[in-house]
Amino acid sequence: MQLSARIVTLRLAETFVISRESQDEAEVVQVEVRHRDLVGHGEAAPIERYDESARSALAYLEGVDPGNDPWAIDEIFSQLPPGEQAAKGALDAALHDLQGKLAGVPVWKLLGLRRAGPPTSWTVWLGDPDDMARRAEQAAPRFRRLKLKLGGRDGLDLERVEAVRSATDLPLQADVNEYWTLDEALEYLPQMDLQYCEQPLPAGDPNGLELKRRSPVPIFVDEDCHVAADVPACAERAHGVNIKLAKSGGIREAVKIAATARALGLGVMLGCMIESGLGIAAGAAVASLCDHIDLDGNLLLAEDPSPGVRFVDGVQLPADRPGLGAQAAPVAGPR
Repeated sequence: MQLSARIVTLRLAETFVISRESQDEAEVVQVEVRHRDLVGHGEAAPIERYDESARSALAYLEGVDPGNDPWAIDEIFSQLPPGEQAAKGALDAALHDLQGKLAGVPVWKLLGLRRAGPPTSWTVWLGDPDDMARRAEQAAPRFRRLKLKLGGRDGLDLERVEAVRSATDLPLQADVNEYWTLDEALEYLPQMDLQYCEQPLPAGDPNGLELKRRSPVPIFVDEDCHVAADVPACAERAHGVNIKLAKSGGIREAVKIAATARALGLGVMLGCMIESGLGIAAGAAVASLCDHIDLDGNLLLAEDPSPGVRFVDGVQLPADRPGLGAQAAPVAGPR
């Protein structure tokens, strides 16, 4: 097999703001794996929070030899050096895409899963309460769930939730991105009408156990949970975990995380980064394993260069074509 990769810049329709950063564009890594006359495509968005970048992912992939057996994912991944989870996720997606094309079935069917998962949430990025309420009201006709970015550290988070609640009856979720203290969480959460709250405390915060015990709102962790081996510790401090293919290393590990979480009685959420339809297609293939879905990364773009999913009645529906069903422009020539 021959592997090639490139960096693709995605431009957002509007500036995307969370507690620790704002973005007008995002860089992803797209991978091609060629086997005879077939090509598998994959994509992942490196996460700066974990000291990964598109350039570090690209450098990592330049040292990868995929071997000659597209079905030997375990063997291939057992020989990879540690680190660069997004690069691994893009490679994993490309191999699953290739496998699906070889078998003539979609990836979701290759995995024995249902095609459709729960409806995706739409992310209402961080802003002042009235602005968030306005954007929520605009999104409400198209979506069946809304996820609010909180953690403004300005004392307005409760007002943000109340303002959005006054604008829509849709179920609300919240993502604090590690920006509350235990005291803030215990003050805010009893007053908030939420399905769940994602990562209110910093990753590894020992107060997580106390928050789980006292919170009236289910706590899901994101930054605390990367791979399946992290799940048992997460069970002590959360009611559920958030899987992202860019931090798990791809579909293969995501399935393991979901199974481990279920065995421990935890809820399962599937999230994403700013990604094209190619990246979202890999997530959509395993969405039926999850309780909550946040796969709106491609819907935030000014233009999607690699469409791969259909947005139907609030659900990100994977293609019913062999592989991931997404299209990607050719990358740099094979090595």
